[in-house]
This record gives sequence, structure tokens and C-alpha cells, in this order.
Amino acid sequence: MTKRTVCFVSDRTGVTSETLGQALLAQFEGIEPHSVTMPFVATVQDAEIAVERINGIAREEGTRPIIFSTLVDDAVREVVKRADGFFLDFFDAFLAPLEDELQIRSAHVTGRAAHGASSDPAHSARIDATNFALANDDGAGARDYAGADVILVGVSRTSKTPTSLFLALQYGISAANYPLTDEDLETARLPKVLQSWRHKLHGLTIRPERLQQIRQERRPGSRYASPQQVQYEVRTALALFDRQAIPYIDVTECSVEEIASRILNEKNLARRVRT
Repeated sequence: MTKRTVCFVSDRTGVTSETLGQALLAQFEGIEPHSVTMPFVATVQDAEIAVERINGIAREEGTRPIIFSTLVDDAVREVVKRADGFFLDFFDAFLAPLEDELQIRSAHVTGRAAHGASSDPAHSARIDATNFALANDDGAGARDYAGADVILVGVSRTSKTPTSLFLALQYGISAANYPLTDEDLETARLPKVLQSWRHKLHGLTIRPERLQQIRQERRPGSRYASPQQVQYEVRTALALFDRQAIPYIDVTECSVEEIASRILNEKNLARRVRT
């Protein structure tokens, strides 16, 4: 398998660029993409920060990343185009031909909704929930656990982020997630920031050998990917879930769709969007 970092750059949540980009990459066998999403790149300053990050990846890996972009603003797009990556922009590819065909200049408005979408409650629920998931990802940012429908808990690389985003996009569920760190595991207690929200917690676990494989692909030869570290984290997290009576799912052989469906059923969460 050929590994390649793929950057999804967007002035909104990045969901569109991810969906379209992944659909294209799926046509190429033997490519193992490592996804990096860069949402809310709405200003030239944001774009310059994104370019620094992309260039850092290129230097570290010795191969330029593939960049899928849905940037509407011309000035922002021009900055990102200068990054050391293979740049593909969906709006750039399709807006100009549409302008020629329709004989109308496009609005070039960031985040413009599709016809009727802004008044569609299902669309609004998805957008609100997606923004919530991004703002409350990996225990950082807002930490608006009061506003969460569910808080996913687990060690690093147990599908917390993709599950949170899937719950948001498919069902309008506001999902936060919290990564259990070495410090959390050493205390053998529920992290203080989560103690008031025990009823919202749902654990994710994974078999150690699969977790080691995932981490080894991400950081080969590191302590983070060592068998001893992985086994310790999985064992200690499971003990914490059992001690605190936190329901959990083994995600080793589960798709994100299955993980999300089981969480909805086990937590009895009302779907705000029906698919």
C-alpha cells in the first residue's frame, strides 16, 4: 500500500471536500490515505496558517500532500494554491464552466446554502451538530458538555472523531468526544471534567493488536505505537469503563455506521434527522 497524506481544506466544516475527495480516492487501489481536515479557512490569515501546516507535512514526509479544497473566496484559494501540495479545488473546477454555460457570474459567497437548504430544519440540524462536533473534538475547544447529547470516551485512535461527525451529519446528534490520556489512566478515576456528565458518556474500545497497527501507521517506532503502551491503555480504559459503569463498544470490526447506530440505541437518543 502507498501511503499519502490528503488535506481537506474548506471555509466551512470540510464535510463536502472530504466526501468528494474520498469518493475520488476510492477509485485508486493500493493507496492508503491519511486524512487531515482543515475546516473554517475563511481568511487570508487562516489560509497562510493552513499553508504552513501543509508545507510542514511535505517536509516531514518527503512527499507533497494531496489537497482537496472547497474554498470559494479567490484570495484565500490563491494562498492555499501556493502550498507545497497537489492542489485540487472543486469550486474552481466547476464554477467557471457553469458561469460560461449559465452566462451568470456566481456569487462567490462563503458558506452559501443550496436552494431551500437554509430553511430546511434537517439541514440546519446537521450543520449545527457538525459545528458542535468540531468545536468539541478531542477534549479541546469549547468543552460544551452541557449541550452534548452524548460524549464519546476512549484512548487515542478508537474512532471517536469520525463517529462524532457521522452522528452529526446523519442524525443531527450533538456529540462531543474526550481522549483518555496517560494522566487520566494513571489516576484510575473518571476525569474531573467528565464527572458531572457521567450519564452522557459512552466508551469506545478496540483490540490491542488492531490499535497498535493503526498507531504504527501513524507514528512508526514510537512509544505511542508500542505493544506495551497500547496494551496498557486498552486494559486500563476498560477497567475504568467497568468501574464507572460506562457502556462501551468494541470498534475493532465495526463500521462507523454500526458504531453510531449502536450508540443511538444504547443511549436511547432521539434522531433529529431521519435518513
